Amino acid sequence: MRSAITISLVPETKGGPFVFWDGLADGFARAAKLGFDAVEIFPPSAEDLAAREIKKLCTEHNLKIAAIGTGAGWVKHKLRLTDPDATVRRRAQEFIAAIVDFAGSFGAPAILGSMQGRWEGGVSREQAIAWLAEALEQLGPRAHAAGVPFLYEFLNRYETNLFNNVAGSLEFLQTLRTQNVKLLGDLFHMNIEEADIAAALRLAGPKLGHVHFADSNRRAVGLGHTDMKPVMAALREIGYDGYLSAEVLALPDSEAAARQTMASFRSLVAG
Repeated sequence: MRSAITISLVPETKGGPFVFWDGLADGFARAAKLGFDAVEIFPPSAEDLAAREIKKLCTEHNLKIAAIGTGAGWVKHKLRLTDPDATVRRRAQEFIAAIVDFAGSFGAPAILGSMQGRWEGGVSREQAIAWLAEALEQLGPRAHAAGVPFLYEFLNRYETNLFNNVAGSLEFLQTLRTQNVKLLGDLFHMNIEEADIAAALRLAGPKLGHVHFADSNRRAVGLGHTDMKPVMAALREIGYDGYLSAEVLALPDSEAAARQTMASFRSLVAG
C-alpha cells in the first residue's frame, strides 16, 4: 500500500476535507518532505491543470498522481450526472471526461463523488440510476483507453441517496457492461454507513480501487475513533496494493494533519 495526500485548488471548498490549499508547488513540496508517495488533486476543471507544470513537479519531488477528483463540477459549476436537465447531464459528463483524459495521461484514475447527484423532485430513483449507469458506460471505457480504472465513490446518506455502501454499489456495478469501474472506499463515509468496515472491504475485494484514509470525524487517522487494525487486516487480506489517500480536514492545520496522517500510515502499514 502507498501513501497519498490531497491538494485542493478550488477556493469554494475552503474548509472542506483537503489537506493542502496553497497551490500545487506548495503541496508537492510539503508532501515530498513528509515522505508521501503521491498526491491527489482536486481541481476546478481539467482546463485549470497544466500538464507540463505537474510533470515537472512529479519529477522534481519524486511523487506520483494518485487520482484526480471531479467534485468541483458540482461544488463550483453545479453539474451532476443525474440532473433533470439533459443539457446539464451532458455538460457534467463532458466535464468528467476531460478529467478522465488528463488523469489518464499521468496513469491516474478520475474520481466520481458528488457529481453523481441524487434522485429528488420529479426524478425517480430508477431514472437517476439509469442516467448514472449511462454515464458510467461511457466513462469506464474512456478510462480503460488510458489504462486506468474509473473510480465510483459511494457517499454517506447526507450527501447522496443513490448508493451509500459497498453492497449496494457492487450490485449496481454488476449491472454495467463496462468492467472498468472500481469502488472508492472512503473510511469516513463507511464509518457512517457500514455495520462492519472490515467486512465491507472484504466484500469489495478486487473491485476496490482506491481508499480515502480518514478517521470517523473526517480528521487524520488516529484523531477519531475508527479501529484501524481490522481495516488494515481486511485490506491485506484482499491484496489491496493501492493508495491510502488522506482526504481529511486540515485540523488543527495542514502541517499537523499531514504529519498525523504519515505517522498513522507508517505505523499501520508497518504493523
